[in-house]
Amino acid sequence: MKLLFLGDVVGRSGVEYVRKNLWRIKKEHDIDFTVINGENSAQGNGITRESFNELIRVGADVITTGNHCFQRKESVELYESEPLLLRPVNFPEGVVGRGIAVVDTGPVRIAVVNLMGTVYLDSLDNPFTVMDNVLEQLDTPNIFVDFHAEATAEKKAIGFYLAGRVTAVLGTHTHVQTADETVLDGGTAYISDVGMTGPECSVLGVDTRLAVEKLKTHCPVAFKESESPCFMNAAVITFNEKNGRADKIERLIIR
Repeated sequence: MKLLFLGDVVGRSGVEYVRKNLWRIKKEHDIDFTVINGENSAQGNGITRESFNELIRVGADVITTGNHCFQRKESVELYESEPLLLRPVNFPEGVVGRGIAVVDTGPVRIAVVNLMGTVYLDSLDNPFTVMDNVLEQLDTPNIFVDFHAEATAEKKAIGFYLAGRVTAVLGTHTHVQTADETVLDGGTAYISDVGMTGPECSVLGVDTRLAVEKLKTHCPVAFKESESPCFMNAAVITFNEKNGRADKIERLIIR
Protein backbone atom coordinates (compact mmCIF):
# COMPACT_ATOMS: atom_id res chain seq x y z
CA MET A 1 0.00 0.00 0.00
CA LYS A 2 0.95 3.65 -0.34
CA LEU A 3 0.31 6.49 2.09
CA LEU A 4 0.65 10.14 1.06
CA PHE A 5 1.57 12.67 3.75
CA LEU A 6 1.34 16.42 3.04
CA GLY A 7 3.46 18.85 5.05
CA ASP A 8 1.84 21.79 6.86
CA VAL A 9 -0.79 23.37 4.60
CA VAL A 10 -0.57 27.15 4.94
CA GLY A 11 -3.52 29.49 4.57
CA ARG A 12 -6.25 29.85 1.99
CA SER A 13 -3.85 29.61 -0.94
CA GLY A 14 -2.34 26.39 0.39
CA VAL A 15 -5.77 24.82 0.78
CA GLU A 16 -6.69 25.93 -2.72
CA TYR A 17 -3.48 24.42 -4.10
CA VAL A 18 -4.36 21.12 -2.44
CA ARG A 19 -7.86 21.30 -3.92
CA LYS A 20 -6.51 21.76 -7.42
CA ASN A 21 -3.68 19.23 -7.31
CA LEU A 22 -4.28 16.48 -4.76
CA TRP A 23 -6.44 14.29 -7.00
CA ARG A 24 -3.75 14.25 -9.70
CA ILE A 25 -0.95 13.41 -7.29
CA LYS A 26 -2.95 10.61 -5.71
CA LYS A 27 -3.65 9.17 -9.14
CA GLU A 28 -0.05 9.46 -10.36
CA HIS A 29 1.36 7.74 -7.28
CA ASP A 30 -1.44 5.22 -6.81
CA ILE A 31 -2.18 6.44 -3.27
CA ASP A 32 -4.38 4.40 -0.92
CA PHE A 33 -4.50 6.71 2.11
CA THR A 34 -3.81 10.41 2.66
CA VAL A 35 -2.81 12.33 5.79
CA ILE A 36 -2.51 16.13 5.81
CA ASN A 37 -1.11 18.40 8.50
CA GLY A 38 -3.66 21.22 8.65
CA GLU A 39 -2.61 23.22 11.69
CA ASN A 40 -1.94 26.34 9.59
CA SER A 41 -4.74 25.83 7.07
CA ALA A 42 -6.85 28.73 8.33
CA GLN A 43 -5.98 32.23 7.25
CA GLY A 44 -3.47 33.47 9.84
CA ASN A 45 -2.84 29.91 11.21
CA GLY A 46 -4.79 27.42 13.24
CA ILE A 47 -7.63 25.39 11.76
CA THR A 48 -11.29 26.29 11.25
CA ARG A 49 -14.40 24.39 10.29
CA GLU A 50 -14.06 25.80 6.77
CA SER A 51 -10.46 24.72 6.21
CA PHE A 52 -11.05 21.33 7.85
CA ASN A 53 -14.09 20.59 5.69
CA GLU A 54 -12.28 21.59 2.51
CA LEU A 55 -9.26 19.36 3.19
CA ILE A 56 -11.53 16.41 3.95
CA ARG A 57 -13.64 17.13 0.88
CA VAL A 58 -10.67 17.10 -1.48
CA GLY A 59 -9.24 13.83 -0.21
CA ALA A 60 -7.70 13.85 3.28
CA ASP A 61 -8.43 10.69 5.28
CA VAL A 62 -6.97 12.12 8.51
CA ILE A 63 -5.87 15.65 9.44
CA THR A 64 -3.12 16.23 11.99
CA THR A 65 -2.10 19.46 13.71
CA GLY A 66 0.50 20.67 16.23
CA ASN A 67 1.30 23.64 18.44
CA HIS A 68 -1.33 25.83 16.72
CA CYS A 69 -4.12 23.30 17.22
CA PHE A 70 -6.07 25.53 19.64
CA GLN A 71 -5.17 28.84 18.00
CA ARG A 72 -8.84 29.49 17.20
CA LYS A 73 -11.64 29.38 19.76
CA GLU A 74 -13.89 27.62 17.28
CA SER A 75 -11.42 24.74 17.00
CA VAL A 76 -12.53 23.39 20.40
CA GLU A 77 -15.87 22.36 18.90
CA LEU A 78 -14.04 20.80 15.95
CA TYR A 79 -11.92 18.58 18.17
CA GLU A 80 -15.00 17.53 20.11
CA SER A 81 -16.96 16.49 17.03
CA GLU A 82 -14.46 15.33 14.39
CA PRO A 83 -12.70 11.98 14.98
CA LEU A 84 -10.54 12.47 11.88
CA LEU A 85 -9.03 15.70 13.26
CA LEU A 86 -6.14 15.12 15.64
CA ARG A 87 -4.24 17.23 18.14
CA PRO A 88 -0.99 16.06 19.77
CA VAL A 89 -1.59 12.93 21.82
CA ASN A 90 0.76 14.11 24.58
CA PHE A 91 -1.48 16.95 25.73
CA PRO A 92 -2.39 16.35 29.39
CA GLU A 93 -5.34 14.13 30.25
CA GLY A 94 -8.66 15.96 30.08
CA VAL A 95 -7.80 18.21 27.11
CA VAL A 96 -10.49 18.17 24.43
CA GLY A 97 -9.90 16.09 21.32
CA ARG A 98 -7.90 12.99 20.50
CA GLY A 99 -4.38 12.26 19.34
CA ILE A 100 -4.97 8.92 17.62
CA ALA A 101 -7.20 7.92 14.72
CA VAL A 102 -7.55 4.28 13.68
CA VAL A 103 -9.24 4.09 10.28
CA ASP A 104 -10.69 0.84 8.96
CA THR A 105 -10.27 0.98 5.19
CA GLY A 106 -11.85 -2.44 4.69
CA PRO A 107 -8.78 -4.53 3.86
CA VAL A 108 -6.61 -3.00 6.65
CA ARG A 109 -6.65 -0.75 9.70
CA ILE A 110 -4.36 2.27 9.64
CA ALA A 111 -3.44 4.15 12.80
CA VAL A 112 -2.33 7.79 12.68
CA VAL A 113 -0.72 9.25 15.79
CA ASN A 114 -0.21 12.99 16.26
CA LEU A 115 2.74 13.62 18.59
CA MET A 116 4.51 16.85 19.58
CA GLY A 117 8.08 17.49 20.66
CA THR A 118 8.95 19.41 23.81
CA VAL A 119 12.34 20.93 22.87
CA TYR A 120 11.75 24.68 22.20
CA LEU A 121 7.98 24.05 22.23
CA ASP A 122 5.28 23.77 24.88
CA SER A 123 6.10 21.51 27.80
CA LEU A 124 3.69 18.69 27.09
CA ASP A 125 3.92 15.14 28.41
CA ASN A 126 7.10 13.25 27.49
CA PRO A 127 6.69 12.10 23.85
CA PHE A 128 8.84 9.00 24.37
CA THR A 129 6.90 7.57 27.31
CA VAL A 130 3.56 8.64 25.81
CA MET A 131 4.37 6.66 22.65
CA ASP A 132 5.19 3.60 24.75
CA ASN A 133 1.67 3.79 26.19
CA VAL A 134 0.09 4.48 22.80
CA LEU A 135 1.71 1.44 21.18
CA GLU A 136 0.31 -0.81 23.89
CA GLN A 137 -3.21 0.29 22.88
CA LEU A 138 -3.00 -0.18 19.11
CA ASP A 139 -4.09 -3.42 17.46
CA THR A 140 -2.72 -2.76 13.96
CA PRO A 141 0.88 -2.90 12.71
CA ASN A 142 0.24 0.01 10.30
CA ILE A 143 1.16 3.00 12.46
CA PHE A 144 2.09 6.44 11.12
CA VAL A 145 3.39 9.14 13.46
CA ASP A 146 3.28 12.87 12.68
CA PHE A 147 6.01 14.16 15.01
CA HIS A 148 5.46 17.91 15.21
CA ALA A 149 8.73 19.21 16.63
CA GLU A 150 11.27 22.02 16.39
CA ALA A 151 14.60 20.33 17.11
CA THR A 152 16.05 17.94 14.55
CA ALA A 153 17.90 16.13 17.34
CA GLU A 154 14.61 15.33 19.06
CA LYS A 155 13.12 14.20 15.75
CA LYS A 156 16.07 11.93 15.01
CA ALA A 157 15.94 10.49 18.52
CA ILE A 158 12.22 9.66 18.35
CA GLY A 159 12.78 8.10 14.92
CA PHE A 160 15.41 5.72 16.26
CA TYR A 161 13.36 5.10 19.41
CA LEU A 162 10.37 3.99 17.34
CA ALA A 163 12.36 2.13 14.67
CA GLY A 164 10.83 -1.29 14.11
CA ARG A 165 7.78 -0.34 16.20
CA VAL A 166 5.88 1.91 13.77
CA THR A 167 5.54 2.14 9.99
CA ALA A 168 6.72 5.76 9.67
CA VAL A 169 7.84 8.80 11.64
CA LEU A 170 7.13 11.96 9.63
CA GLY A 171 8.42 15.26 10.97
CA THR A 172 6.44 18.48 10.66
CA HIS A 173 6.49 22.07 12.03
CA THR A 174 9.56 23.74 10.49
CA HIS A 175 7.95 24.12 7.01
CA VAL A 176 11.31 23.30 5.40
CA GLN A 177 11.64 19.90 3.72
CA THR A 178 14.70 17.93 4.77
CA ALA A 179 16.70 15.62 2.53
CA ASP A 180 17.24 12.81 5.03
CA GLU A 181 14.44 10.43 4.08
CA THR A 182 15.35 6.84 4.84
CA VAL A 183 13.99 3.50 6.00
CA LEU A 184 15.39 2.72 9.45
CA ASP A 185 16.12 -0.73 10.82
CA GLY A 186 12.95 -2.70 11.35
CA GLY A 187 11.15 -1.10 8.40
CA THR A 188 10.31 2.35 9.76
CA ALA A 189 10.24 5.15 7.17
CA TYR A 190 11.66 8.43 8.48
CA ILE A 191 12.10 12.06 7.46
CA SER A 192 12.95 14.96 9.79
CA ASP A 193 10.50 17.34 8.13
CA VAL A 194 8.10 16.80 5.25
CA GLY A 195 7.96 20.56 4.59
CA MET A 196 4.98 22.76 3.77
CA THR A 197 2.26 23.28 1.20
CA GLY A 198 1.70 26.95 0.44
CA PRO A 199 3.42 30.05 -0.99
CA GLU A 200 6.94 29.04 -1.99
CA CYS A 201 8.54 32.50 -2.10
CA SER A 202 7.88 33.21 1.57
CA VAL A 203 9.22 32.77 5.06
CA LEU A 204 7.23 29.74 6.23
CA GLY A 205 4.27 31.05 4.25
CA VAL A 206 4.57 34.67 5.44
CA ASP A 207 5.19 37.61 3.11
CA THR A 208 8.98 37.90 2.93
CA ARG A 209 9.10 41.68 3.46
CA LEU A 210 7.12 41.43 6.70
CA ALA A 211 9.15 38.51 8.01
CA VAL A 212 12.41 40.36 7.35
CA GLU A 213 11.07 43.50 9.07
CA LYS A 214 10.10 41.52 12.17
CA LEU A 215 13.47 39.79 12.45
CA LYS A 216 15.47 42.92 11.64
CA THR A 217 13.70 45.34 13.98
CA HIS A 218 12.23 43.04 16.68
CA CYS A 219 9.16 45.26 16.61
CA PRO A 220 5.57 43.98 16.32
CA VAL A 221 4.57 43.29 12.73
CA ALA A 222 1.19 42.12 11.42
CA PHE A 223 2.02 39.08 9.33
CA LYS A 224 0.09 38.24 6.19
CA GLU A 225 0.29 35.32 3.81
CA SER A 226 2.63 35.65 0.84
CA GLU A 227 0.94 36.03 -2.51
CA SER A 228 3.61 34.09 -4.40
CA PRO A 229 2.75 30.88 -6.32
CA CYS A 230 2.32 27.80 -4.17
CA PHE A 231 4.18 24.52 -4.07
CA MET A 232 3.57 21.25 -2.27
CA ASN A 233 5.95 19.28 -0.07
CA ALA A 234 4.91 15.71 0.64
CA ALA A 235 6.15 12.19 1.19
CA VAL A 236 4.94 8.86 -0.16
CA ILE A 237 5.47 5.79 2.02
CA THR A 238 5.22 2.36 0.45
CA PHE A 239 4.53 -0.29 3.09
CA ASN A 240 3.48 -3.90 3.61
CA GLU A 241 0.06 -3.69 5.22
CA LYS A 242 0.36 -7.22 6.59
CA ASN A 243 3.28 -6.47 8.90
CA GLY A 244 3.38 -2.66 8.92
CA ARG A 245 6.92 -2.43 7.59
CA ALA A 246 7.86 0.32 5.17
CA ASP A 247 9.70 -0.59 1.98
CA LYS A 248 10.32 2.93 0.65
CA ILE A 249 9.87 6.63 1.37
CA GLU A 250 9.93 9.20 -1.44
CA ARG A 251 10.03 12.99 -1.03
CA LEU A 252 7.83 15.03 -3.35
CA ILE A 253 8.13 18.68 -4.34
CA ILE A 254 5.28 19.71 -6.63
CA ARG A 255 5.45 23.11 -8.28
